[in-house]
Amino acid sequence: MPNGEKGGTSTPIVLISPAMAIGSGYYRPLVAEFERHGWQARALRRRGFERGEPRASRREDWAYRDEIDDIAQSVAAARAESPARPVLLLGHSLGGQLVAGHELTRPPTDGVITVAGAIPHYRNFPFGGLHVAAMAALVVPAMTTVFGYLPKPAFGGPGARTLMREWARMVLTGRPPYAVDQPITTPALVISLDNDALSPLKAVDGLVHRLFSPASMTRWHYASDQVPEGSTNDHIGWVRTPATVVDRIVTWWHGTPRS
Repeated sequence: MPNGEKGGTSTPIVLISPAMAIGSGYYRPLVAEFERHGWQARALRRRGFERGEPRASRREDWAYRDEIDDIAQSVAAARAESPARPVLLLGHSLGGQLVAGHELTRPPTDGVITVAGAIPHYRNFPFGGLHVAAMAALVVPAMTTVFGYLPKPAFGGPGARTLMREWARMVLTGRPPYAVDQPITTPALVISLDNDALSPLKAVDGLVHRLFSPASMTRWHYASDQVPEGSTNDHIGWVRTPATVVDRIVTWWHGTPRS
């Protein structure tokens, strides 16, 4: 471990931003795997999907900006708890879009990891992405107007009206819902998953090319022939069997130059 301190203040704390429509509790196996390496980790709350917290509704609404503010508050709290410990953000799927937005619009962290984070522009999907474009152009606007939020069983439901409309505009335009004045220069590891229908390789590459500086970014594709027996690289399921991904993250961090 860095400075020879396994579990010491020189090892990182990883803040995990969950995927769309998934609460923090799902990430317990991932947190445990980081802790097995002597790191600290915690899964951040996903608005609308935490037990006992308000769900999206006509009254309860939020945007990408609000989710990014939540991340910034968690980063500040982690730094206050242990100023010497590097803070890393790990974003899964939607969480990857959010942690990228954090690095672009808030004081940056010490490192960023995205797993299946992508720019979900419809042209990045197979067969012209017509199903994704229809969801963004028709389903999201209509249902959020009628109900005031995006109800189940629609993708991401129950989803906040403003956030889902911002997501839909990104699907149609390829532009994320935050300013991209310059590329992300935070050390970054961008991970794609083989045969991922929700974040295809082209969509992950869209995130890379649009948001990250090549000089500070490392790319890894988790191919199906690298998956150990009993594990998976499924878009959601990898979180439950995360050893291969965490091993890659730890190896990457050890090889990342420190300023």
